[in-house]
Amino acid sequence: MARFSFRSIRNVIACATAIGSLLSVVPAQAADSQLWQGVQKAGVLRCGAAVAAPYVMRDVASGQYSGFFVDLCRDFGEKVLKVKVEFVDTSWDNIVAGVQSDKWDLAMALNQTPERALAVAFSTEATSYEISLLINKENPKLAGAGDSVADYDKDGVTFAVMSGTAADKAISAVVKNAKIMRLPGMDETRLALMSRRADVLVDASDTNHLFALANPDWSKEVLPSPALAKQGVAFGLRRDISFADLQVLNIYLTQRRATGEIAALVDKASVEVNAAEKSSQ
Repeated sequence: MARFSFRSIRNVIACATAIGSLLSVVPAQAADSQLWQGVQKAGVLRCGAAVAAPYVMRDVASGQYSGFFVDLCRDFGEKVLKVKVEFVDTSWDNIVAGVQSDKWDLAMALNQTPERALAVAFSTEATSYEISLLINKENPKLAGAGDSVADYDKDGVTFAVMSGTAADKAISAVVKNAKIMRLPGMDETRLALMSRRADVLVDASDTNHLFALANPDWSKEVLPSPALAKQGVAFGLRRDISFADLQVLNIYLTQRRATGEIAALVDKASVEVNAAEKSSQ
């Protein structure tokens, strides 16, 4: 017959009490992370919007947002969560902090990086991203340059990039000799290239491609080899989001990508960008 000392019994009771305490905490923490339940209760889904065509665009005159991530955010809020959708203007420098401080529920068009994953949770990717370089074909500084970043990383050469973006981080890591001009928006970086204050424009490949198509006489797009910062582009959310809530958004994106609906939204946004470029010329 096994014998149990008073100390052994006391230890068993203490362990059981500790386990019971831990189990009682888990449901409370899970309840706190029910993001969509809170959004539905508030009746509005807040989407953080930092401008970067064709992902997120904003008409200066009307203040209206467009772009394929805007379409996705609006569709997810209205058709899945059955709530109104509100777009909150922000910058790329502040978009992650806004998720952390609960200023918005979703950060649109975030590049998936390990560093950002320490601060926010990511949905599955809606699309992929790669950085390209855009140059003036007639720029004598770049005569004979190929498709390596090193071909452009020279004294006297200036790279223009939007501050706080994935492109900023990527180009800053590889450029050692050239100057990097960090500007607050896409329009400023493009103007810097067009006015020749900058020699190389650093941006997403699809964005640069659209700009190159609109300016075929002088522009040339360069896809760096090896690829520069090829990443998924997704929604950013609070890190304490529950697995169940994250699955809701992931299933929505996976289905829309598989049916080709996201590709159609990208084409639609691209047409809008090109139309805007032509009207401004």
